[in-house]
Amino acid sequence: MASMAPKERVMAAFAKQPTDKVPIYQAGFSSRAASHVLKRDAYVGGGRQQWRESVALWRGPEAHAEFLARSRQDCHDLARALDLDLIRPGYWRLTEKPTERIDEFTFRYGDAAGRWRVMRHDPVSELYQVIDQSPEPELTMADLERQVNAEEQALAAYRPKPEDFVDARAALDVFGEERAVPGSGVGCNIDYRRPIWLEAMVVRPDLVARHLMVQAERAVRCADAQHRLGLRILFGGGDFCSQRGPFYSPELFHELTLPALRRISDGCHRNGQYHCFATDGNAWPVADDLLGASGVDCFYEIDGRAGMDLARLRSGFPHLTCLGNIASYTLHRGSRQDVIREALDCLDKAKRYGGCVVGCSNQIVSETPEENLWAMMETLHAYRDC
Repeated sequence: MASMAPKERVMAAFAKQPTDKVPIYQAGFSSRAASHVLKRDAYVGGGRQQWRESVALWRGPEAHAEFLARSRQDCHDLARALDLDLIRPGYWRLTEKPTERIDEFTFRYGDAAGRWRVMRHDPVSELYQVIDQSPEPELTMADLERQVNAEEQALAAYRPKPEDFVDARAALDVFGEERAVPGSGVGCNIDYRRPIWLEAMVVRPDLVARHLMVQAERAVRCADAQHRLGLRILFGGGDFCSQRGPFYSPELFHELTLPALRRISDGCHRNGQYHCFATDGNAWPVADDLLGASGVDCFYEIDGRAGMDLARLRSGFPHLTCLGNIASYTLHRGSRQDVIREALDCLDKAKRYGGCVVGCSNQIVSETPEENLWAMMETLHAYRDC
């Protein structure tokens, strides 16, 4: 068939139409992995970018403006250098200015006499994590109720505008109709890291339902604002699975989470937009609700090591677009041949079933061997013709 532009190729995959090639993307890059591509210290990534932003904020407004400009440039240059069809328009941020610089890699945030935390950057792993913090009282159901009440009150004033989506607007200015640019802001999840929320799903499901519906209403308003920018692919979701399955029961997912996801999907569909949901882990126990009844159009961060297989997903949910399925673990720990084998397997399934955008499902981590990164990219480009 005739050659397609990258954006045209991606939109055809979402519409389940034939493509000239399997479209490709990459969910995320560490700074070190991106530096292999750009041949310079790349201002993209996760924790390293958050630490860098803290350094810039500490140094002042001019340094922060320079950080933002360089980060945006490197993000765009990376997408172009790898010839990605669907791009990532921005990377992790931490916009809170630190109150104390303890050493080169360590900052304190907050009020030393009140609530505070200390974060340290590890240059090898590129993580930026809390290593100390002020004591926090254990949350109670009464605390959750106050939080949900405050969320509902704040919702009345929440009116996002197209200009709020700075990274997407900048990417649109650069790539225009050339490459597909996704939007964001349609996530919906509970904070499973706080056990009180899992307890509330059982003893106060009304609070959890209200909490999730506030998120859904905010997501719909984000979708409306981005519709005015012309963004049709909206990234959202929220991790809630391990490799053994969801952190809460399929019954609770059906009762509490499903209605909120339906609300987001309905809002997106009203604008002709695609609702994309991401989670790591094994989501099969809730797949009929998550990938079917919810109206979700696209599943990403697809964790093949947890059994989330492209062929099973596309055959079981023909409407579903699938992004990724090459494992970060394989890139990090596997051999060059392991990487090539996994990339070819994903390409083969994408060609057989259509509706797929292939790439690494999650972050290409800092210690990924450079030869493995290039093995993936060279394989994807060499064998993606349909």
